[in-house]
Amino acid sequence: MTEQTGGLVLNLECTLTAPPERTFKMLTEASELVKWWGPHGFIIPAADVNLVVGGRYRFRMTPPDGEPFHLSGEYLEIDPPWRLVYTFNWEEPTPDDGETVVDLSLGSAGPGTRLVLSQGPFLTEERLALHRDGWTESFEKLKTVTDPD
Repeated sequence: MTEQTGGLVLNLECTLTAPPERTFKMLTEASELVKWWGPHGFIIPAADVNLVVGGRYRFRMTPPDGEPFHLSGEYLEIDPPWRLVYTFNWEEPTPDDGETVVDLSLGSAGPGTRLVLSQGPFLTEERLALHRDGWTESFEKLKTVTDPD
C-alpha cells in the first residue's frame, strides 16, 4: 500500500488478487461492504445502497467501544468495473468535518486489481489522517476478504 497527500486530498493505492469485477462488487454491494468496511474492530450492522448515478448510500458503523454513527452520500459516477465516485458525509459531523468526494479507480494488475483511492478536500490535516487510517485498515480487511490464504 502506498500513500501520497497533496494539499488536503488523500491518495491511497493497494493491489488485490481478486479481479476488477469481483473488487467492484465488493465496493458496491451492501452484502459485501458489510464484510470489510471500516477500521479494525468496527462493524457495519446496516448498509443501504442505491447504486445509480444520483442514488444514495447510508452505512451505520459501530466502533468497538462506542455508540453507532452514520455516513452517507450520493453516487456521482459509476463505470463498472473501473470507476466509482461518490460524496462522503458524516451524519453526526464534528465542526471540522465537511463533505468530501471519494474517487475509486480500478485497473488490471495481472489477474488482480490495482485499486486507487482519492478523497478530499478535507478541512483539516487531522480529518485527512483519520480517513487515511480508516481507509488503510479497511483496505487490509478488503484484502483479507478477497484474497485467498
